[in-house]
Amino acid sequence: MTLHINEAEVRQLLTMPMAMHAVEEISRKQAAGQVILHPRRRFELPAGGGFFHYMAAMDTEAGFIAMKQYTYVKGTLRFLVPLYEISTGALLALIEADFMGQQRTGAASGVATKYLARQNARTAAILGTGGQARTQLEAIAAARKLDSVRVFGRDPERRAKFCEEMSSRLGIPVQAAASAAEAVRSADIVNTATTSAKPVLDGRDIAEGAHINAIGANHAHKRELDDTAISRAAVIFVDSMEQSKQEAGDLIIPFQQQPKKWDAVRELDQLIAGKVPGRTSDQQITLFKSNGIASWDLAVAEKVYTLAKQKKLGRELPFFSSGM
Repeated sequence: MTLHINEAEVRQLLTMPMAMHAVEEISRKQAAGQVILHPRRRFELPAGGGFFHYMAAMDTEAGFIAMKQYTYVKGTLRFLVPLYEISTGALLALIEADFMGQQRTGAASGVATKYLARQNARTAAILGTGGQARTQLEAIAAARKLDSVRVFGRDPERRAKFCEEMSSRLGIPVQAAASAAEAVRSADIVNTATTSAKPVLDGRDIAEGAHINAIGANHAHKRELDDTAISRAAVIFVDSMEQSKQEAGDLIIPFQQQPKKWDAVRELDQLIAGKVPGRTSDQQITLFKSNGIASWDLAVAEKVYTLAKQKKLGRELPFFSSGM
């Protein structure tokens, strides 16, 4: 039987600390060659201007395969993760994956912050006020003991609501900024989580020694960071080099005239496994450019499925039954 796990059940089961642990552990497996990753591919849909996306990963050590597939049509995203067992080929679960995707993306930034931000980082800036921005802030607050957060988003009402909600949730002052520059200046950690196709972060505003997590743009022609921000980053990590060269506009655009710049970019799993160095001084600006990879979806899907079975959540669907 296949277990269908819906959004409400995922929200009951998956916490940010769990997601961060899952992402960190599967990254170690990835560095050890125990995870096989297929980067995101997408179809542009006819007439409506929407997209169908799909990406997959296999955890040979744990014995699972997952594919994330999702549509974006008329402003609506619909996410689904099927989870398979390697040894039997069984479809173990169909997991609704909007919240799960937000959690794993936030978790990855939290893990990157753990390894790349200064140990004494205490202030953060968040550009964006959507669901992704919420999990980004939750994750970096788990990675570093924050004293204060400044937030900028274009809509003043959403900005105020975000600050109120996240102040209450995290128990730290989360304050609205009047501009991106005001939010970013002097921040130890900066997260960009917007839908903008053009830069929202001016590199001149980044404080010395800051760490940046850029997660919003995942098309070759879109970017959240300007050329100055990229040029000031002494250390740059990505989730997947192959995927980044296809869709990380934040790097593709500034590197067009200097392709050798890619040679200095490293993958986060290599840092987590201790195979490459990260920050080497408190003065360096570090950058994690995140596009989102299927191994993270697999990691949290494994966790959600195991917990759902333990807590008897979800409903069984008779897929591939003999009918006899």
